[in-house]
Amino acid sequence: MTSTAIRAGATRERTRPRLQKGEAASATFVHGLLIVFAVIAIAPILIIVLNSFKTTVGIFGGPFALPDADTFNLQGYVNVFSRGNFALNYLNSVIVTVSTIALTVVLGTMAAWALVEYRVRVSTLVAGFFVIGIMLPIRLGTVPLIKGMVATGLIDTLFALILVYTAMQLPLAVALMMTYFRSVPGELKEAARMDGAREFQVLGIALPLVRPGIAAVASITMLPVWNDLWFPLILAPSRENQTVTLGVQQFVGQFQSDYPALLAALTLGALPLIILFTLFSRQFINGLSAGYGK
Repeated sequence: MTSTAIRAGATRERTRPRLQKGEAASATFVHGLLIVFAVIAIAPILIIVLNSFKTTVGIFGGPFALPDADTFNLQGYVNVFSRGNFALNYLNSVIVTVSTIALTVVLGTMAAWALVEYRVRVSTLVAGFFVIGIMLPIRLGTVPLIKGMVATGLIDTLFALILVYTAMQLPLAVALMMTYFRSVPGELKEAARMDGAREFQVLGIALPLVRPGIAAVASITMLPVWNDLWFPLILAPSRENQTVTLGVQQFVGQFQSDYPALLAALTLGALPLIILFTLFSRQFINGLSAGYGK
């Protein structure tokens, strides 16, 4: 019996390094594959940014080369700001994006809190409508939206974009925040109510526990709103209400032969989003993965 145990232990010792080597090889392969995908995703962006600092001759002479003393040129950015309307476009995009994030976070948080805390007959039905709203694209209702905006006098205004984007992002925000509020300890909420706290005060006590969810909602709201072209094109097409995405699209159509200016416009349009996502990518990934895992 003792010899059998010794042989079994020896067998485990021989197989353990092999398992570790297999896990290490698998991890190396996965990381290598992720690096390849990261390079494929980042390389086009870097090429656009680098070529935006070159002359037209430098772009076609060496598209993958770094700008040097002969090819470095900022005329593309000068043309963008002198011929385009980028300062106002940026301001419009900031107003629409920030306002949409604020409304989505506030309304989504309050709706999720009500659906989780108040057990009424229609709560399940209302929650189901929000789930359906995630699956149905809002662009299917483009024609009724246009008719409604024209009837209310909101067509060609930034407020129209804010309302549409808030409605578009609310279903996912509510569904995500509901998963976080369900994880808040019930004893904490009951203790606050027994101490005389009002419902908004109880909500304020629970909010610090769901901050990752709020960060995730803000992040997933920011990306599609800043990048959208469809609704600015049909709801706010005038020059004074254009967003960055629409401004870049029209700039590209007007200056197709000015390649440095085209690349500079593309860089300026994507730069704020790249910076924000780089700064808040950890909160976005943690909040989103934690919310879906609850």
